[in-house]
Amino acid sequence: MEGAVCLNILREDWKPVLTIQSVIMGLQFLILEPNPDDPLNKEAALHMTKNKQQFEQLVRQTFKGRQMRVGDKLYSFPCFE
Repeated sequence: MEGAVCLNILREDWKPVLTIQSVIMGLQFLILEPNPDDPLNKEAALHMTKNKQQFEQLVRQTFKGRQMRVGDKLYSFPCFE
């Protein structure tokens, strides 16, 4: 919930020849196909692997502006419809 992203081309696979388009495409792929085997958010990855349908529903609700409590923090998300 801190806005961090785990994308290899931004870390160990970085090369000066990569373009901003490469980075954006990497982010799009990460959003469309999250990797639960190498998660930045372990709690979300666990939820995704245990119940993918419920996880996808939660993501859709979040993009509609849902609030979410994680631990003792309440997060509000903007609507992206």
